[in-house]
Amino acid sequence: MTIGIWVLGDQLWSGQAALQGCADRSAQTPVILIESLNWVRSRPYHRQKLVLVWSAMRHFAAELQALGWNVTYETADDFATPLYTWIAANGITELRIMQPSDRPFVAHLHRLDLPCPLTLLPNNQFLWGAGEFGTWAKGKKSLLMEYFYRAGRQRLDVLMVGKQPVGGAWNFDKENRKPPKGKLDTPAPLWFQPDEITQTVMAEVKALTIPLYGELEPFRWGVTRSHALQVLDHFITTRLPTFGPYQDAMVTGEETMWHALLSPYLNLGLLHPLEVIEASETAYHEQELSLNSVEGFIRQVLGWREYMHGLYQQVDDDYFQRNWFHHTQPLPEFFWDADKTDLNCLHQTLKQTEQMGYAHHIQRLMILANFSLIAGLSPQAVENWFHSAFIDAYDWVMQTNVIGMGLFADGGMLASKPYAASANYINKMSDYCKGCKYSPSKRTGDHACPFNFFYWDFLARHRDALKSQGRMSFILANLDKMPATELQAMQQLAVEWHQRQANEKAESGQ
Repeated sequence: MTIGIWVLGDQLWSGQAALQGCADRSAQTPVILIESLNWVRSRPYHRQKLVLVWSAMRHFAAELQALGWNVTYETADDFATPLYTWIAANGITELRIMQPSDRPFVAHLHRLDLPCPLTLLPNNQFLWGAGEFGTWAKGKKSLLMEYFYRAGRQRLDVLMVGKQPVGGAWNFDKENRKPPKGKLDTPAPLWFQPDEITQTVMAEVKALTIPLYGELEPFRWGVTRSHALQVLDHFITTRLPTFGPYQDAMVTGEETMWHALLSPYLNLGLLHPLEVIEASETAYHEQELSLNSVEGFIRQVLGWREYMHGLYQQVDDDYFQRNWFHHTQPLPEFFWDADKTDLNCLHQTLKQTEQMGYAHHIQRLMILANFSLIAGLSPQAVENWFHSAFIDAYDWVMQTNVIGMGLFADGGMLASKPYAASANYINKMSDYCKGCKYSPSKRTGDHACPFNFFYWDFLARHRDALKSQGRMSFILANLDKMPATELQAMQQLAVEWHQRQANEKAESGQ
């Protein structure tokens, strides 16, 4: 028997299950990595995402070869052609793959007419396997992340004193919501210069004639495990100590604030979540860092990341098409071209995304997803854009984050209430409103902020549905107190805004 291993592009870890099972006979085990152009054609990915994945794959293949593995690297239109050739050439009698994280790729594997048996091994790049998450979720009426996070802390003994959380509380959210007042001394992120392999990939991506998104240069992301470990160390030493208080803040010209920039590396397999969590906890104990900063960061990795992955594996197939509010408005053109919007908060966030494929979690949730929700955009169109635009995006990442958390299209399976907000939140947590033609305090008239009139229009349109969400009662009471003429004026502004978007799209010939 000859076992062959197919390493997927987001499984770039020498300890991943398929490689781990054959580590004692690496020289005798054929390994293949494949770049498929047809897979890339499925959506207009960010150019830097393609560079990151393909360069990281090529670097990882070279590292495996240096470790003694028998590696084949192929670039092709599809996965099947080079895969079948490789199986035949090496006399492979069993193909092993670590379970893909993305459900569409699992379906793709089962559609392949493989000439040998396929073995899918449990994915060990996460802290909770699908079965373990299912056991935790079984019988629960509500799958709130907070309780999952607490279970993870207890299970892995993270920031715990016996059975109790360090500091006497499970989270310190209230200490991590400071608005950006005064001058912020933000630490510089750690970036890298493209090496020869990356430069070759950049030239190949530049030459592609398929529809793509975003700017190719400057490309500053790391592409190896060594790079990823350096970014982790840089975060622990220069950014984590003051990460907490301003993690929700947004500032013009500040691309990364104190954020870790680790998600692209975690999602490729270049870092394992446990080593990230352990490094953070060790720093807390050894350097006496503030608990609100360390706990807030660990919650993102041990809490939200694992929760989103686990939930994604559990939901029914119809989850991805859910649309609880029946929103059908098309995606505005400015999502693909930031210069086509005159809302400064949207322009700042979208322009940054064009330039680097990254925006931090509040920019994504409270600018992009919030606008999409209150403006009534199609959840599936919004999810497709998120998946296309962000450098850390995968199906498992974006489906639950966008459909569930961002757009409440699942009707509350994931979130306890919609993350809908007016311009007041953006004005409080950013400086974006200062440079905008619209006034964050105006709800009607020429300079009324679209976040305001869309917010109240959203509440009015869905008042009956929102009544079932207990946490919305206070907000809906404010809606009831609003003069009918003011509400009608805002609703008219919402209609006119969408009509202008449709007219501009028609004029551009799209």
